Amino acid sequence: MILYGHPFSSYTWKALIPLYEKGLDFEFRILDDEHPEHWDQLRSHWVRGQMPVLVDQGQGVYESSIVIEHLDIAYPDTPRMIPDDRAAALRVRLLDRVFDCHLEASFQAAVSEYIPWITETPDVARVERARATLSTIYPWLEAQIPEDGWACGDEFSMADCSGAPALFYADWTQPIPDECRKLKAYRARLLARPSVARCVEGARPYRGYFPLGAPDRD
Repeated sequence: MILYGHPFSSYTWKALIPLYEKGLDFEFRILDDEHPEHWDQLRSHWVRGQMPVLVDQGQGVYESSIVIEHLDIAYPDTPRMIPDDRAAALRVRLLDRVFDCHLEASFQAAVSEYIPWITETPDVARVERARATLSTIYPWLEAQIPEDGWACGDEFSMADCSGAPALFYADWTQPIPDECRKLKAYRARLLARPSVARCVEGARPYRGYFPLGAPDRD
């Protein structure tokens, strides 16, 4: 298998984490200016040219949630990221969508305002709206996350694969308030998980890329 992505990309993390959890062998091809051929290879599998893209037995698989679904189907003897029980699976998919659509989308909106080739002049109001969305969703997540374990119970799942990068960067953009103690503790558990810690360390050399200024923590 080949995974195309970048170590600092949150959605690349989401694909890397299940690969590490499942102990699968793969080649990681970094997408950057030093490897233009990797971009060409990625686009041959996904016309939008967006990371991450997994190539498994010559087949391109894109969209990080679908990558995880594919890995569960193609490698059934590895730890499952989506439970067999349909009700439990629905809960996992719900949290996965919340992390992607409300945390990821919000911090990405704020960050994008400070990327010169996307926006020449930051829209401060848009940044504040994004931060306000994060402040709104944190208490909702606080009510959903259990005192211990993972997003959907005792088993690490796709919800956690998306929750780890989403909470990592969302907290850098708009810090999780102290009153959301369960959510803060959950984020800490995620960052201590070996598969997630490996992503954190792999991304450490690129922290200067964070447009809002990476905090001196994590």
